[in-house]
Amino acid sequence: MIADAALLARAEALVRAYAASGKRIATAESCTGGLVAGLLTAVPGSSAVVERGFVTYSNEAKAESIGVPMALIAEHGAVSEPVARAMAEGALAASRADVAVSITGIAGPGGGSDGKPVGLVHLGLAARNTPTRHVERRFGDPGRAEIRRLSVAEALGLLDEALGTSRHREPSGEAIQERDISR
Repeated sequence: MIADAALLARAEALVRAYAASGKRIATAESCTGGLVAGLLTAVPGSSAVVERGFVTYSNEAKAESIGVPMALIAEHGAVSEPVARAMAEGALAASRADVAVSITGIAGPGGGSDGKPVGLVHLGLAARNTPTRHVERRFGDPGRAEIRRLSVAEALGLLDEALGTSRHREPSGEAIQERDISR
């Protein structure tokens, strides 16, 4: 596990806040391979909060488990805004959660290209009756473990913001995009 003390403390605070609100979380993870769900479930009492997690590392898993259209993956690639949004929306639809966070990216060391370099990560956040959010991050290439750790931290920040208790500041210059979905 890549969790450090700061991430674990954030996860503990999130679990407490979600438990107090009565809301539940689902995750849809590709490049992080379940690390967000693993970190949240390391917290005692998380069973009241973590509804389920989907590790959708392959394109087929994205399609079969959470309904991401293969045509969308073919058109935009697995590491893209449309797929991150579809992953979050699909995890929400396939669960009983109130909020779903998704992560898809290129953790490296290989697999990058000029248009989609190592360190490119797309995150989605879907919540019932709320616009779906998207965040793109370009972490550079600090190494696979660090890209995954930074991605987990971003996902925790989105979950925090979804509850309205955000203490996580978005880096300047990077817009968060939203799209409405009706649930």
